[in-house]
Amino acid sequence: MIKLDIKDAKKFIKTNVFSLQDQVNELHDVIVNKSGLGNDFLGWLDLPLTYDKEELDRIYKLKEQHKGIDAIVVIGIGGSYLGAKAGYEFLKTPFKKQKPELIFAGHHLSANYLKHLLKYLNKKNYVINVISKSGTTTEPAVAFRLLKAHIENKYGVEEARKRIFATTDKARGSLYQLAINEGYERFVIEDNVGGRFSVLSAVGLLPFVFVGIDVEKMIKGAQDAYHDAQDPSLKKNKAYLYAVTRFLLNQSGKDVEYLINYEPRLAFFAEWWKQLFGESEGKGGKGLLVHSASFTTDLHSLGQQIQDGNRIIFETVLNVKKTDKLSIPFVEEDLDKLNYIAGKEISYVNEQAFLGTKEAHIDGGVPNIVITIDKMDAYHFGYLVYFFEIACAMSAYLLEVNPFDQPGVEAYKKNMFRLLGKK
Repeated sequence: MIKLDIKDAKKFIKTNVFSLQDQVNELHDVIVNKSGLGNDFLGWLDLPLTYDKEELDRIYKLKEQHKGIDAIVVIGIGGSYLGAKAGYEFLKTPFKKQKPELIFAGHHLSANYLKHLLKYLNKKNYVINVISKSGTTTEPAVAFRLLKAHIENKYGVEEARKRIFATTDKARGSLYQLAINEGYERFVIEDNVGGRFSVLSAVGLLPFVFVGIDVEKMIKGAQDAYHDAQDPSLKKNKAYLYAVTRFLLNQSGKDVEYLINYEPRLAFFAEWWKQLFGESEGKGGKGLLVHSASFTTDLHSLGQQIQDGNRIIFETVLNVKKTDKLSIPFVEEDLDKLNYIAGKEISYVNEQAFLGTKEAHIDGGVPNIVITIDKMDAYHFGYLVYFFEIACAMSAYLLEVNPFDQPGVEAYKKNMFRLLGKK
């Protein structure tokens, strides 16, 4: 469960948030009846309830077959990588050696990264999960060419075939055909689930299972978020209330939304969130510019601009109620002048930094929405994923844009292919 606090945003909005209830009711019907723009890509809507249990069972069996591995390399870009990366960072213990290690490739075109990855894997017992709907997206396709050659040279072609898993289209595409030809274990990206909404499908679940994340609790969190979103009432539906609040802030002249965290493990969750909202809403000259910052770190850089720059920003703070306990020691000489907080928990100091920053930013004309979760576990990760997905659908429909296409993404590809000489 989560808590949503919009009181420090409402004062910046001229319109009463609840005045949009009738419009929200209409759009809720459009969403649940799958009758709006992009309705062919609403498979994620019921995914917490309709996920393929047999497929998940196959993933667990596959993990058991490869239980001695050191690493799993996940090849993908965009939604084929960000959801798994966000969940992994959200849930892993800092500095704890993970076995198997989760490594990502195919999310950029850095020769430096790939060259050193191949060298690193020389001494690792590893498997590959290549994720691509088509199999022809440049970044993951380049990485897979290199890694396929590496794993075949390391283990031989027959053994390599057992160590490569393809998450792809169920019936077509070059990766699907390659997987059929080579006999790779295959998992499905459904036609009606877009990449940025695919975290709770095999795209995210396979990596999560392999690194020991409690997938059942994650799905339970998503199921609870699903049930909480069934009532369109803005007094009950926190996801819709968040969507309406950010929409009205945008209407009142706030063009930039920062997702703020005070826990470093949330940084990559913000990267997933930025793709979700940026790719869903940034169309036809519309949509908030979505940004993120990690406090208190970025208070020493971006904080100046947020506090005292152009008044087009609002913040959504992702706040964690319970964190690890660690107290500040007393030091006799007190040269750093910290004895006034000696004995207090660092989490308490972090909380006061959050409250003090929020107060300063509101005074400086920066609205704040606060979303609080109890703790960082698999349940709350699953809940937040679905919460933001359903909020994003509502938010985009309020803007009257299709939440589920991404026509602008193709522009850079066309130019790149032309410059590379592709016919």
